[in-house]
Amino acid sequence: MTLMLLATFLAPPMAVPTLPSADSITIARLQYEGGGDWYANPSSLPNLLAAIRERTGVSVARQEINLKPLDPGLHDHPYLYMTGHGDVRFSVAERAALREYLISGGFLHADDNYGLDKSFREEIAGLFPDAELTEIPADHPVFHTFYDFPEGLPKIHEHDGGPPQAFGIFYEGRLVVFYSYESDLGDGWEDESVHEDPGDVRERAIRMGVNLFLFVLGQGVS
Repeated sequence: MTLMLLATFLAPPMAVPTLPSADSITIARLQYEGGGDWYANPSSLPNLLAAIRERTGVSVARQEINLKPLDPGLHDHPYLYMTGHGDVRFSVAERAALREYLISGGFLHADDNYGLDKSFREEIAGLFPDAELTEIPADHPVFHTFYDFPEGLPKIHEHDGGPPQAFGIFYEGRLVVFYSYESDLGDGWEDESVHEDPGDVRERAIRMGVNLFLFVLGQGVS
């Protein structure tokens, strides 16, 4: 992301009919086809946005915006988030649009919410046949942007008993896709009553979300 592009994201965006706040940035949730519940964890992103606003002072909206891959407003949002429990499928046109968004400065955070893994890996391979998901080491800046995670991605919610892993797609040296696997950050961002996660677990999830958002805003700025 260039300094000019970052300034564009931080400046008041042009009016968008479905944008919750015209004078702040937000997280875009990806609405996809295939049968998966792209709308899962409805309280997660508002809670994360509140934490970003309160802890960092960055002016962010109170609600996310929902966008499809072919939405012309996709490029107005630096952080694209996707989750769900079922299959995800992109058309040829959607793959092309998402790839263009990512290589021109965008960022996709895919959050494994049990059942997403197989189809997501297939689709991301279609987007980037020239790159592979590679594990992101614990010393990568995304784990140390605002809060320190010396062991890398935190474990939030149990799926198949495996360790949490962070995978990424890098394009010309820039991290364009972050895949949080066997972690389920979104569960930890939800209202406490939804999953009844302990306070320290929810705090780790929120801190990792804050790191991701700030990393995206600052990535590539020298």
